[in-house]
Amino acid sequence: MAREKLSKDAAAKALADVAGWSLAEDAGSISRTFTFKNFSEAFAFMTRVALAAEKMDHHPEWSNVYKTVEVMLNTHDVGGLSVLDFEMAGKMNRYFSG
Repeated sequence: MAREKLSKDAAAKALADVAGWSLAEDAGSISRTFTFKNFSEAFAFMTRVALAAEKMDHHPEWSNVYKTVEVMLNTHDVGGLSVLDFEMAGKMNRYFSG
């Protein structure tokens, strides 16, 4: 998988394919808040994402409080966004049932 830093324009263009995500002002990360019906659904989502993240060797920065999961994605080893972040965001969107 590509670990090459995307330009600000490329990141903005890729954002169009991942509904619900926001691009940071500096184009160094994307973020989204997922809200579920309850804690069990939020935790199940996180478990599913964790398994995908291990396979991709690309891990989200996230936090969970009850039924809310806040996620921030970037690729640390390139110092910004890469194709991997948008692939992970797409997976998360597909796993989200809310």
